[in-house]
Amino acid sequence: MNSIYHDHYKNCTLCPRMCHADRTRSTGFCGCTNIPKAARAALHFWEEPCISGTKGSGTVFFTGCTLRCCFCQNFQISSQGVGKELSTWQISRIFLMLQEKGAHNINLVTPTQYLPHILEALDLARPSLKIPVVYNCGGYERTETIDALKGYVDIYLPDLKYYSTHLSQKYSRAADYFSVASRAILRMIQQAGPPVFDPESGLLMKGVIIRHMVLPGAKEDSIRLLHWMKETLPEGSFLISLMSQYTPFYHSSQFPEINRRITSYEYNKVLEEAIRLGLTDGFMQEKSSAKEEYTPPFDLEGLDI
Repeated sequence: MNSIYHDHYKNCTLCPRMCHADRTRSTGFCGCTNIPKAARAALHFWEEPCISGTKGSGTVFFTGCTLRCCFCQNFQISSQGVGKELSTWQISRIFLMLQEKGAHNINLVTPTQYLPHILEALDLARPSLKIPVVYNCGGYERTETIDALKGYVDIYLPDLKYYSTHLSQKYSRAADYFSVASRAILRMIQQAGPPVFDPESGLLMKGVIIRHMVLPGAKEDSIRLLHWMKETLPEGSFLISLMSQYTPFYHSSQFPEINRRITSYEYNKVLEEAIRLGLTDGFMQEKSSAKEEYTPPFDLEGLDI
């Protein structure tokens, strides 16, 4: 691992915020210093079926976030700093421990703010680490970050949250969200290639799953994103995951229009348009999926290394 990546902590440009914070002395926009923290490392069964499989995804929930959306269901770690400090060696051991427990993959959740340490930990875990690595993020990534992940990441699991600059600024303080995320997702697809499944287990071994969670009152924005995918992304180059699990969390009460769950009508209109456009390779959620059980306990499980 080239030490140049650690220099980013002193003048941080790891994410599109480009806050230039000296994270060796204070925190960046992400709320993090240069010392990695995580809140949970365990088998997780609530990802898409081709990720969780029958044994679970080896999920590491990192503390902090470059987006910090007002409705974040993981707000305890994204915005409130819950987590335990870890060394690079400890992170590498956690990866191998999850593999020993039978995890189908290593699932890195909101990892970008610790990219230098995570790449070093993956280097340390090799060659013992034999399972795919999943990069599970909000989609708000620099293309330079995706380039740095080449050879480390097998599966990208980005959100594509907004098309509207108004919505992305209002709820995530990121007016440039779509312009940034759309470029990042294109780079992910170029790097990972089309989806590749294990023929026996049906597990995804390589590729990109684009997640989109329908927000209350924003079905038209969701439909714009579907049209962008259809018109821009090569057919067969990705899977789509349409999510209905929106539940009011964190600061969503400050915005009355999203301080509710989505209706069946809203979700079904988006789903119908996806089908009409032929975007049927992927996953949908039952409307009943809007449950708090999708948020695991951030109790530092699996971090005692």
